[in-house]
Amino acid sequence: MILERIIPTVLSVRRILRADPALVKAYGGDPEKHTSLGLVTCDQDDAMYVALDEATKHAQVDVIFARSFYAGAAHASGRLSGEILGVIGATEPEAIENGLDALLRCLEHDACFYDADGKRTVTVFPHVIASLGEYLSKEAGLAPGTPMAYLVAPPIEATIGLDAALKAAEVRAVRVQPPPTETNFACAWLTGDLDACEAAAVAYAAAVVDVAAQPRR
Repeated sequence: MILERIIPTVLSVRRILRADPALVKAYGGDPEKHTSLGLVTCDQDDAMYVALDEATKHAQVDVIFARSFYAGAAHASGRLSGEILGVIGATEPEAIENGLDALLRCLEHDACFYDADGKRTVTVFPHVIASLGEYLSKEAGLAPGTPMAYLVAPPIEATIGLDAALKAAEVRAVRVQPPPTETNFACAWLTGDLDACEAAAVAYAAAVVDVAAQPRR
């Protein structure tokens, strides 16, 4: 079915309650502040970035590490690797639990890729974040609470889709990553009011579906 949800598969969830300072520092954290860690791997990197941001809205946690793996989940280094490792840090273990709960809910019920051709050979991520949390707002250079369309697709589909999205609504690009990303896709972050972000995401998804159906036109 066209634009059917592809729910991310969470491959591992672990906690480190008294993390070694050298480990915390190497992964981008503050050893004085991030004594407890929560680690998650899954098979959709962009869904994970959104879920990590969601964690910062529901718990006193920081995202200390988040990185996509080269070539994506189809070429993972092991059965638990997936496409990304995300690490949240906090002082209190309870904050880690609350952050992980929010993150996992987001992956199960909200952020995901969609099937753009009915065969899952072309996928699209036309996600709208109604209110940015601390993590992605910092990455995007926007204020927390700002709406943002987070748009991802394969190279040509993403290029056509971005053009359509920018023309469909009063939005501006805050980040455009041409192909290839680490997983050989392309990505754009657009901002505007919530209605505009939603209109841009709809136009993006429609354009990706159109290219998938008619690649030579």
